Amino acid sequence: MKRSIRVLALSLTLAAAVAGGTIAAHRYERAEQAAYSMAEEAAVLKQGSTGSDVRTVQTKLKRWGYYDGAVDGIYGSKTKKAVMYFQKKNGLTADGIVGKNTFAALGMMSQANGSSSQTGSSSGTNGYTSSDVYLLARCIYGEARGECYEGQVAVGAVVLNRVKSPSFPNTISGVIYQKGAFTAVDDGQINLTPNQTAINAAKDAMNGWDPTYGCLYYYNPVTATSQWIFSRETVTTIGKHVFAI
Repeated sequence: MKRSIRVLALSLTLAAAVAGGTIAAHRYERAEQAAYSMAEEAAVLKQGSTGSDVRTVQTKLKRWGYYDGAVDGIYGSKTKKAVMYFQKKNGLTADGIVGKNTFAALGMMSQANGSSSQTGSSSGTNGYTSSDVYLLARCIYGEARGECYEGQVAVGAVVLNRVKSPSFPNTISGVIYQKGAFTAVDDGQINLTPNQTAINAAKDAMNGWDPTYGCLYYYNPVTATSQWIFSRETVTTIGKHVFAI
């Protein structure tokens, strides 16, 4: 009898321990899910969001001609509309929410990873960041992946020459996403994944190789439709592209 009582007591103790452990596990799981939801929320900007990241988005979109409202750090309906316009032009889901892909398209890749830094970690490429390298490589790949290696570097050099020129935006993302500047942005090819050749070409351009000798423009004379571009002074031709100032 005493033995039966001891076994029963032990069973009840074990059951209580298991139940307690299960409750603790559920509590941990709920806390983990809540933390994940908070991190996920922090990684996006949407209507109702406020702060410096919203201000950065507004500044970029205003500079590129997508937004004409106040740069006030408040994600209102006008900001949402501008984001949707930008997303449509760049082949992204036009939901008006700045998530991972839209952050990357805006040149703000580090925010998509939950960081407050705009530029990301240093790439060691002449002071440019890893985000800069990747975005320039995407532009090169979208614009010139069928060109010889020198021609790909040349496209990257034109982007960097524009960054240095007072006539253009002063960031790589600003130059690339300037309204109507690059066909790859207009048709969505900017969002293709660049290959290693394009990445290497971006790095070479950033390290100072400029096969164009300072050119700010390039075009394919076979497919170009703007008469204005033909009026620019030609400096050199590499592959199918004419480079001009």
